[in-house]
Amino acid sequence: MKAKFLTREQFEKEEYLFLAPYAMKSGDSKGREYPEPEHNLRSAFQRDRDRIVHCNAFRRLEYKTQVFVIHEGDYYRTRLTHTIEVSQVARSLARNLRLNEDLTEAIALAHDLGHTPFGHSGEEVLNRLMKTHGKFEHNQQSLRIVTKLEKRYPDFPGLNLTFEVRDGLDKHKSDYDIPAAKGTTTTLEAEIVNLSDEIAYHTHDLDDGIKSQLINIEDLSKVRICKELLGKIQTKEDELRRYELVKLLINYFCKDLITQTLANIEKCNINSIADVERSKIKVVSFSKEMNEKKRELRDFLYKNLYKHYRVVRMEVKHQNILEQLFEKYDKFFEHNPAKGKYSMLPQEIRNRVSKDSDKYRVICDHIANMTDRYALDEHKKLFDASEKV
Repeated sequence: MKAKFLTREQFEKEEYLFLAPYAMKSGDSKGREYPEPEHNLRSAFQRDRDRIVHCNAFRRLEYKTQVFVIHEGDYYRTRLTHTIEVSQVARSLARNLRLNEDLTEAIALAHDLGHTPFGHSGEEVLNRLMKTHGKFEHNQQSLRIVTKLEKRYPDFPGLNLTFEVRDGLDKHKSDYDIPAAKGTTTTLEAEIVNLSDEIAYHTHDLDDGIKSQLINIEDLSKVRICKELLGKIQTKEDELRRYELVKLLINYFCKDLITQTLANIEKCNINSIADVERSKIKVVSFSKEMNEKKRELRDFLYKNLYKHYRVVRMEVKHQNILEQLFEKYDKFFEHNPAKGKYSMLPQEIRNRVSKDSDKYRVICDHIANMTDRYALDEHKKLFDASEKV
């Protein structure tokens, strides 16, 4: 029999046969802001995923901070490796719950595109500097990147992603991400990404914290969930104990989430996408007991890792860098020789001023797009007299 490729139409039919009734089907998407012909081989959500992977903002994540700045060591997670880990957890959960894996992956891969250099400390300083100019919030910046800032297509700005992916970015929420957008996400796939983000950063930040020796494994025995899992680890070798603990934590979180979510689906009688949108509770969730254990772990990491004096030193240094760049760009933004004014920014950046982007938003976009390395190099060029400009 002659082999045949699977068309998009056939793939969409397969989704209806395999996915749960409350999963988002690519054929039922609310579509794109700018109409486009469908691809003959790939579904709408597969195209979204591919566009995200190929965009400039995705590549920049490789040199953006998770907790430790890139020059602190090669082992530690970056914003890119964090994103990949979120995507891996989210895909596994979506598959187990018979949700749309492609939609889940697309949201996961794009959820941190709007992050600044130097992690959450960078976001804090930009939000402060933009307080009277429209504020800054990285979920909104992710949405801004995929709808306006990426320039890859002649017929529209941004990536022209489907409504479901954009909605998942707009309302992405976790312990450390409070979206500016009101309302709840419209798909269970987006809810999966929210909690996959928490699973990923709780476990890999713990791993990085132990590796950096800012926290140690013995201290973790004071945290209920870690004490429980450490008792199951047989090896005495420190590095293997760390790996085993992270693996057990991920499995523990995922099993609890799957069990509780299935119970919520049954309890709330979720049988369609419309039921998901009408639901007054978060359908995808951990159990009450797991939430308490997770909160205890989060508090431990906040006190012993995120607020360790070495991490705070890094944050303060890097906040100063972004603040100084912003102030210098602001002071020397206008290029008007007739008025004796000259800019420190190239023409291509200044040209981004438009109806929806005043000079402050243009400066903010420019800084938010920077990698850690770019921001450090730019600061040297502007403030170190011996550095080439």
